[in-house]
Amino acid sequence: MEDPETPSLPLKSEPEEGVPAVIASQRGLARAADALAAGHGPVAVDAERASGFRYGQRAFLVQLKRAGAGIWLVDPEPFDNLEPLQQALEGTEWILHAATQDLPCLAALGMQPHRLFDTELAARLAGLPRVGLGAVVEQLLQVRLAKEHSAADWSRRPLPSEWLRYAALDVDLLLPLREKLAALLESQGKSVWAEQEFEHLRTFEPVTVPKSERWRKTSGLSKLKSPRKLAVLRELWNERESLAENRDLAPTHLLPDRALVAAADALPRTVPQLLAVPGFQGRAAKREAPRWLRAIQAGAQTEDLPAPQRSTGAPPPPRTWKDRNPLAFRQFRTARDRLARRAEQLQMMPESLLAPAVLKQICWTPPEVIDPDTVAGALAEHGARPWQVNQVSAIVTVAMLEPEDLSEV
Repeated sequence: MEDPETPSLPLKSEPEEGVPAVIASQRGLARAADALAAGHGPVAVDAERASGFRYGQRAFLVQLKRAGAGIWLVDPEPFDNLEPLQQALEGTEWILHAATQDLPCLAALGMQPHRLFDTELAARLAGLPRVGLGAVVEQLLQVRLAKEHSAADWSRRPLPSEWLRYAALDVDLLLPLREKLAALLESQGKSVWAEQEFEHLRTFEPVTVPKSERWRKTSGLSKLKSPRKLAVLRELWNERESLAENRDLAPTHLLPDRALVAAADALPRTVPQLLAVPGFQGRAAKREAPRWLRAIQAGAQTEDLPAPQRSTGAPPPPRTWKDRNPLAFRQFRTARDRLARRAEQLQMMPESLLAPAVLKQICWTPPEVIDPDTVAGALAEHGARPWQVNQVSAIVTVAMLEPEDLSEV
């Protein structure tokens, strides 16, 4: 419900220059590349996926806007890659909102930025209360975006016209939004911080889990205590993955994780027993019941039982530290509270000042000698950017040397 004392902002439901046709031919792709190359300034980029509908996280629509070139909507499906667009944008800064969501699927198309400005990350550093695209646009540009269809099946063809309007709006205002955010960061003395964050994001390479071990990411896996039941889960997961990839469907569209875990726990032997397992009520469960039973049987009979989960090196949850490592518990709590106060002074969330995982790691496995230099080195080793090290190393050092008494906690 709108605040009666706050005048409603104007609604932007379509780009001023209209919604362009979707590019789906080599000639059209070349035309888009030529136009974007002839444009000037940074380029706004976005991508739409079909998460929950199709296998994998590939892009089904790529949107771009550049001054002097206008908006372009590209269907990646007819092309092996979008290398012509990459070449056209050589050396150009890309503007994305929540870039971590789109960079992997764009990279799969041969598109990678040489420089990056992430408007969501910029909004976090600037201390804005809400950082979704619509909220940031409202606060800084004083307009409302017609935001719908974000969870739609973007593999649908042809794409409905209202979906294309939504997609075009996602890049339409990123150029002026970037300027507003850049000015705000400059006024707060955070421009250099933002540049370091953007470059870290652009070059970040997440640790990839081998496909043979990806089944361990199944939601609810911890409910299974025996290696035999884990082996059954592994077989079910692999069977679901193979079928999903073959049919180009999201694995959970076939069976939810909870169904796999429940079946591995119950070990049904017949189709009626299988279909009585929670989560096995859909068409895919019934039609493919023999497939699932074969997977259960294979897991139950295999001699290749899963090895224990390898330690990731990450510390245990801090709530368990009080008894296991009281000093680390005191150091962590002291540093966390003081960093929260510093973050408030800097008008940002504590996790933007220093990632919680970094603080946990340095408190759980501290340097042998604790002093400003060793703490700064450890923070950098665990992934803190230079600006973060400069802001927090003294706070963390003092907290580790002189932790507060938390005996009553």
